[in-house]
This record gives sequence, structure tokens and C-alpha cells, in this order.
Amino acid sequence: MEESFLISRREFLKKISVIAGSTVALASMPWMKVFNEKVYAKSVNDKVRLGFIGIGDRGSALLKNVQVFEKILNVEIAAICDNYEPNYQRAIKFTNGKAKPFYDYRELLALKDLDGVIIATPLTEHCHITLDALDAGLSVFCEKSMARTLDDSKRMYDEHLRTKRILQIGHQRVFSPIYLEAIEKINKGEIGQITHMRGYWHRNGDWRRPVPKGHPELDRVINWRLYNDLSAGLFTELLSHQLQVANWIKQSFPTSVIANGSLIYWKKNREVYDHIACLFSYPDQSQFMYDSINSNKHYGCEEQIIGSKGTMELELNKVYSENPPAPPAILKLINDMEKDVFDTIPIGGASWVPETAVVDKGNYITNNYKMDETKLQLEAFVRYIRNGQAPEELPIQGYYSTVWSLLAEESAKTKERVTLMDKYRI
Repeated sequence: MEESFLISRREFLKKISVIAGSTVALASMPWMKVFNEKVYAKSVNDKVRLGFIGIGDRGSALLKNVQVFEKILNVEIAAICDNYEPNYQRAIKFTNGKAKPFYDYRELLALKDLDGVIIATPLTEHCHITLDALDAGLSVFCEKSMARTLDDSKRMYDEHLRTKRILQIGHQRVFSPIYLEAIEKINKGEIGQITHMRGYWHRNGDWRRPVPKGHPELDRVINWRLYNDLSAGLFTELLSHQLQVANWIKQSFPTSVIANGSLIYWKKNREVYDHIACLFSYPDQSQFMYDSINSNKHYGCEEQIIGSKGTMELELNKVYSENPPAPPAILKLINDMEKDVFDTIPIGGASWVPETAVVDKGNYITNNYKMDETKLQLEAFVRYIRNGQAPEELPIQGYYSTVWSLLAEESAKTKERVTLMDKYRI
């Protein structure tokens, strides 16, 4: 990204306060209002004390992000927990031994002065840890997806309602400066009616992580993403992110999904699909078409939002008009036609011109700031703790993203179109 996209945190917060204060923005991103609030239920001078449960790759990244603003927002990483020795030792090192270390998350939850926990464990651990944390009176930030099953996802959401504690799911794109401004433009109708959406996430790798020599029993601990009972693979690990974006843009949730999956390339020691394709239908008859593969990274990751007046590619921060300025060659052709200057058309020549993609470099959705959305979502979590509440839209977004990702997995396995049962509606 160009240098011109970088601004200070203060400038960004000033910009986002304007967005968060608009009626259009608040309709679809109420979670941003927290950045414009000045009154806190818990004084900003009071320290917010957090515990981290799960310090693997993602947990480490979250911890480091919180460390960036610890002093700014008066936050303390008070405790860390991981039952895998290398991660346990790494967490102690990251926190310079200042955070209390635990192997058992229940001992961490028993601490009397914690305000919230950040959970970044394997998927099947999310539900029972979240339930216990909420029951202990703590606010919870849990990485996506919510849980491995529909029942566990519903249990997490219901416990959040029962305890009236904050439950935030780790969908960082809802805090991305690019996505925030894109959604505002979409809601104002700048690319017209959204009739279709496409998403994809392509990688080239087997997802397998090295297991210490002589310890084959650790394979399922380290490579949990590859086993059906522990993970839904591409559905919960990747699709859930981009499905959340589609739901956010439509301000609704799918009515059905039909999906397919295959193990076509990485077949050794793997149970989850390495290729998936899905088609989600929405109440207004629009569609979200999605695919994710592990054998080719050329196209990378993208969400394409296709409207009657234009197209957005959110990961690229680009917007394209349906009627871009005509290139010089077209202007010359029009000029020649107006002057009755035509080339000779051979007898039997083509009577039509194939429709090819419009050649348009597009414009940036936003060109005046870029900040790390992972930091922003964690900063918001701290601010919600101080306020004593968070917008209900956040756990709802997290819930339906998980539920419909799991329903897509069900469709792929049953080879049938799947809808949502009433008992899982919230």
C-alpha cells in the first residue's frame, strides 16, 4: 500500500468519529460508536485487566496487538494460559514473566480481578471455555468461528444473553478502515443495487504444521484444523470471515446454501476438504458465490461486491464504475463513426463483438488512511468493557457467520440444499 494511505492513530480516530456519528453508518456498524464516546461506566483511569487463553499463532498475534496499546488505554495483560508447553513458555517470554501463567484455564478464570478474557484455542475448545468465562462474570473475546457445532454455537450465544456479559467474536473486517468506508458508500447507493457477491480464498499449501520428532501423539493437538471432529476446515477457518462480510453488506442472512467439497490434492493424513465451493441465497434473491482451495494461490483472497452501478473489490481497496471514462481508442472510434469513416468489413465477417471484461483501473475506496483492524477490534473490546456493554450486532454477526459456515459443510457432505432450522434462529 502506498505511503499516502498511512496516517496517525489520532487522525484515524478523528476520521472514524465522523463515520460513527452518521445515521447511515450507525445502521450497519453500530460497534464503531464506541470510538466517539467520551463517558465510560468504568473510568479510563482504571486499569482493564485481561487474561489470554490459547497462545498459539493467533493467540500470540492478539497478545502482541494488545501490547501495542497497553499504555495508551491503560490495559494490563494479567494472565496467560496454554496447556501445550512450547506455547506456555512462549507466552511467559512475550510478557516478560509479568503475567500469571496457567496450564488450566479454570485456574485463570478463578482470578478475582480480571475484567475479560481473550480466547484463541482450537475450535472445539471455544464453547466450554466461553461458557465458563461468561458464568464467571467476565467479558469474552473469542476468535472465530464460534464453535464446531450448531448446538454449541447456540449455547454460547444463549449464555451471553443469560449472563448479560460481553461476547465479541473475532471478525476483524468489521473494524477495517477500508471496509468501514466501503460499507458506508454501499449503503448510500454509490454502486447501486447489490445483485451479486463473490468471495474466494486461495492458498497453495497443505495446512500441516511440523510435529516434534518422537511425539506423533501431538499431531491432532498441532494440526487440529485437518480433522473433521476438531474442525470444519475451510468452512470455519476461511469462509466464515468472508461470509460475515457478505451478511454485513446485505444486512441480512442467507436463506439457503448449496455446497460441494473435495479432497483432490492434499490427501495424505487429512480429513477436511482441500477444495470447497458454495452458493448462498439471500432474502432479496441475491447470491453469494464462494470458493476456497489449497492447491493454487494465484487469485489469493478477495470479496467482490457487484452492484448495478459499480463493483468493489474490498481486499484490494478498489471501486470500479459500470461506466468508466472512455479510453482514447474508443473516443477515436466514436469520432470516426460520427465522420462516417469506416473500415471495410469483409463479407462473412463477424456480426457481433464478444463481451469482454471492462478495462478500468478503478479508484481507491478510501485513500487517506490505513490502520490495523486487528488492533482496532481489540481496542474496541477494551472500550466495551469500560462502557459495560457492547452492540448486540457483534455477537449476532459472529453467530450467523458460524452457523451458515457449518450449514455449508452439512450441504457439502449431504449433497443437498440446506436451510436453517427454527431452533437455531436468534
